[in-house]
Amino acid sequence: MEAITVFGAGSWGTALADLAARRNHDVVLWCRQEEQARAINATGRNPRYLSEAPLCPSLNATGDLEEAASHSKCWILAVPTQAIREVLDRLVPFSPEPLSICNAAKGIEIVSRKLIHEIVLEILPEARYSVLSGPSHAEEVVAGQPTAVVVASSDSREAAFWQGLLNGGTFRVYTGTDVVGVEVGGAVKNVMAVAAGVARAMGLGDNAVAALVSRGLAETMRLGARLGARPLTLAGLAGVGDLMVTCYSHHSRNFRLGLALGEGLSLDEALARLGQVAEGATTVKAVVALARELNVELPLAEAVHRVL
Repeated sequence: MEAITVFGAGSWGTALADLAARRNHDVVLWCRQEEQARAINATGRNPRYLSEAPLCPSLNATGDLEEAASHSKCWILAVPTQAIREVLDRLVPFSPEPLSICNAAKGIEIVSRKLIHEIVLEILPEARYSVLSGPSHAEEVVAGQPTAVVVASSDSREAAFWQGLLNGGTFRVYTGTDVVGVEVGGAVKNVMAVAAGVARAMGLGDNAVAALVSRGLAETMRLGARLGARPLTLAGLAGVGDLMVTCYSHHSRNFRLGLALGEGLSLDEALARLGQVAEGATTVKAVVALARELNVELPLAEAVHRVL
């Protein structure tokens, strides 16, 4: 049994905290709002996200950042990408040594155009870093449906460590060392899912959506190659796998955002209907800015940027 802290009580953070608790780990879930933490502890359910799912009875929640950080030396980051820097800055005074971080967020920071591992390296340079990604809707993970993901770290032992913590039952964890490839795949697929949702809402047909997803993969690989990603990474769970599940499923918040936009709603109206963070709506700004800086052509990402 390992002590684990999950930062972020949205759908994915909640699902991962429940998963880890059911692996018999001692898990604390950090919530931004204390009332959300109290509700989870009192009812065994997250009142805002995955509210129909009963959570593992041993899972504890807190709104106290210091308490959450002090609970363990194993942190899972499941906060929105654009909030990661702010949360990590607040965590610096409480960071233990040694510290293992497994990032579960998907995106690129707008202001710096940095991938998440670069942000963590800047703020917590001594931390051992891994990233978890793949086709993994929180709704299906918390329901115990079969799911396969990849954990990547520049240190293969660190990836194997997180695999050992989370792998089991219907949740299969593979390992790799291509952190850049996994992060690029997770970021760009959200942008392509918005485009897929727009195309679906406009009734453009299966052929058009399949073409869009295929060309979206090409753009992901083009940007990934420029940043040093390995092509095989993006041909696997973190690339093709995540792209497919995000572009074809109504579980996908980014796909549903695209559906709303394709129906004629404004971005503000679409986000209000969604009621949750859709990383693609913000990540597209960073993806396009980074691609322009690197002189990489991403016509689909550019089109989504213009729509948003």
